[in-house]
Amino acid sequence: MVYNWQRLLFPPTCLICGLPGENDLDICDHCRSRLPCNRLSCACCALPLTGQTDAGVLCGNCSRHPPPFHRIISPWLYEAPLDDLIQQLKFGQKLPAGQLLAGMITERDRPELLLPVPLHPAQLKKRGFNHAAEISRVLSRELGIPWSPWLLRKTRETLPQHNLGKRERKRNLRNCFSFDNRRHYRHVAVIDDVVTTATTAAEVASTLKKSGVEKTDIWALARTPTNR
Repeated sequence: MVYNWQRLLFPPTCLICGLPGENDLDICDHCRSRLPCNRLSCACCALPLTGQTDAGVLCGNCSRHPPPFHRIISPWLYEAPLDDLIQQLKFGQKLPAGQLLAGMITERDRPELLLPVPLHPAQLKKRGFNHAAEISRVLSRELGIPWSPWLLRKTRETLPQHNLGKRERKRNLRNCFSFDNRRHYRHVAVIDDVVTTATTAAEVASTLKKSGVEKTDIWALARTPTNR
């Protein structure tokens, strides 16, 4: 009943064009059809593969160097108009954008726990909220999977990843995460907004593996078209 009153007072409105939303989501059918789907991609890291027509194919890097995570699930590409929605969530603190995007993710192989990629306390204080945690909260509610913003922690402050090359990114994140696995979780999903080089995903997965997690999936809203 509370939910119905909320929707009566604040009806769904498309966050892209401003027209009424459809199917109780803050997006209209036209704009939803424009979201750049990540259809043909590496079965492991979700990197888009040009000219690929078969599912289940690995990219060259994952074939040569299998990552510590099981797979990345990323339904969209980080392109217009999705990039604007993610920027709204990440820097504008427009949480309906996170609710919209989280509501579009479904997963068959259910993990035991959802873990948002953490921010260092200094970064969290500066930004005011963790976008990955907000997405995790919505996914937890809609999928009925527990989540925790505390078990996976970032223990030291790092440089912004977008200013670094691929090798520098790995060095920047090395040994900066910790995970409390006293409950002996074996299968978890790590939640993030965008995967660029999968460096963060790999470092988090390595941390989880050392703590006894057997299977780590990465759920991300979008994947960049290249490992830039």
